[in-house]
Amino acid sequence: MSRNTILLVDDDASLIELLAMRLEANNYHVLTAHRGTQALQILQQSVVDLVITDLRMAHMDGFELFENIKKNHVGLPVIMMTAHGSIPDAVDAMQQGFVSFLSKPIESKALLEAIENTLKNNKKRDGATNRNHFHGLVYQSTAMHQVVQHIQALAPSQANILIQGASGTGKEVTANAIHKASNYCDGPFIAINCGAVPAHLLESELFGHKKGAFTGAMQDKVGLVQSANGGTLFLDEIGDMPMDLQVKLLRVLQERTVRPVGGQVEQSVDIRFVSASHKNLQQAVADKEFREDLYYRLNVVSIHLPALKDRPEDIPLLANRFVNRISGGQKVISPQAMTCLLNYHWPGNVRQLNNIVEHAVALSSGKLITADIIENAIPELGQASFKGLNDAKKQFEYDYIQKVLSLCQGNVAEAAKLAQRNRSDFYKLLKKHQISC
Repeated sequence: MSRNTILLVDDDASLIELLAMRLEANNYHVLTAHRGTQALQILQQSVVDLVITDLRMAHMDGFELFENIKKNHVGLPVIMMTAHGSIPDAVDAMQQGFVSFLSKPIESKALLEAIENTLKNNKKRDGATNRNHFHGLVYQSTAMHQVVQHIQALAPSQANILIQGASGTGKEVTANAIHKASNYCDGPFIAINCGAVPAHLLESELFGHKKGAFTGAMQDKVGLVQSANGGTLFLDEIGDMPMDLQVKLLRVLQERTVRPVGGQVEQSVDIRFVSASHKNLQQAVADKEFREDLYYRLNVVSIHLPALKDRPEDIPLLANRFVNRISGGQKVISPQAMTCLLNYHWPGNVRQLNNIVEHAVALSSGKLITADIIENAIPELGQASFKGLNDAKKQFEYDYIQKVLSLCQGNVAEAAKLAQRNRSDFYKLLKKHQISC
């Protein structure tokens, strides 16, 4: 079972350490921050179930942090910690939306009760699915929020839907979400990848066949169209369907009947068709590679799925979900490792992220998945972060000069002396690295 993640925010390092020990002992996963700005950075990189923050902190106090959380992390509960003398502030905080407050010094029993009650109430408010979930879709980005809104508007209708997007963007998960939100949700959800089945077998898979219809047809076979009756049939990579089968599929869409190969009787079906393709089907129609009439039958309404690189806010949610599922809640991703994931461009989209996380879980011997494990799983990251010898020398030289100048408060003569270089050579180094004093 996966653990809830709690973010502790306080500029009192000893208190943070003590509270973290208490919570870890009670099976919570704890993240810590000593400043409000640091807390916001962690929230950008990690999925957090609850924030516990001090009221009085330098630079950004608890109120300012809470306002930012309300704006950018809708629904995330926040508990405030306050000294006895700040009770009026605590009352004001409750009125503004803090779910609870704890008075310092904080007793373990009160702390654990407040956390348990908050997490329980938040789960009830959000329903059985998380605030960032919709029938298997995990998101917090604006782009995916718009997709979900589109699904919610379209799902109750009987209109056929075409899902478009690059490979690995989650088209089958989206199709399943449409099914679960539709009036066909009590029926079966059946998926077939039209590009993965050999052309000579695809007709039989879709429409079924009668015994003796062709060599090897030893018995009757019910096709997927008939099997999906009363539910949803998802036709993935529809753009790879041969032209002769496109004609037969068009007839099913028009007549709402299906006839098995070698059969004589038409059988009525009531199906919601959802199809998908990574290809540009409009261009395929223009190139005479896809039937125009079938395209318009399938594309009554369409949904476009964004690439993962265009929804980076969703990477922490997805990555943590994959880690929890694959490791059984036994491993977590470090903030540095999450930064590596956020900095990658994900040409394979969500499918690639899942594969990388699965690889990282297998490679990690401890509970923490570190940045070097992620870099090992994604060779491009390791190569990008590893400098060649010449570049490494230049970087060292630049950093060294900056350090020497800082120690000498910008005095070039003193810096040259400290670096054991004559002033002329040192000026050449400054010019080489475009450093002005």
